[in-house]
Amino acid sequence: LQRALDAVAGIGAPVVAAITGYALGGGLELALSADFRVAGESAKVGQPEILLGVIPGAGGTQRLPRLIGPSRAKDLIFTGRHVPADEALALGLVDKVVPDDQVYEAAKELAARYAGGPAAALRAAKQAVDAGLEVDLATGLEIERVHFSGLFATEDQKIGMRSFVEEGPGKAKFIGR
Repeated sequence: LQRALDAVAGIGAPVVAAITGYALGGGLELALSADFRVAGESAKVGQPEILLGVIPGAGGTQRLPRLIGPSRAKDLIFTGRHVPADEALALGLVDKVVPDDQVYEAAKELAARYAGGPAAALRAAKQAVDAGLEVDLATGLEIERVHFSGLFATEDQKIGMRSFVEEGPGKAKFIGR
């Protein structure tokens, strides 16, 4: 299961999870593998494994504290409690809460914000952030530098820079190369 969720986390494009109902245990760990999480207002999330005498085993003890901080993560992991959507939003566990019948549409809208973007730059940004969280600042800055300089070999970089000069920011039509 850990490898499967690592594969989700490693997708080279922004990943958005839509949470309806309960996302407990492995369900929350799957959502934690995404870059963004949209929850319905009646959703509940949690890591109840402790109540079974085990711990989250598919990334929950690692991804959750990186997302919401160690103290908050320990509270959720140590108690196994179910967290309502509004509290999950306040904790930074989800990025947006919407009415239950709008979850999938809101998640698709969020994903659409990135769909037409420069694919190589999005992939590089995601890799730099994720890898940088695992290392010290100096190493993280080196990871960033390598990704940044590598993007100057892409067509999207040339399109983006030309569009910025000719039309202003945010008007480029990227081709994904």
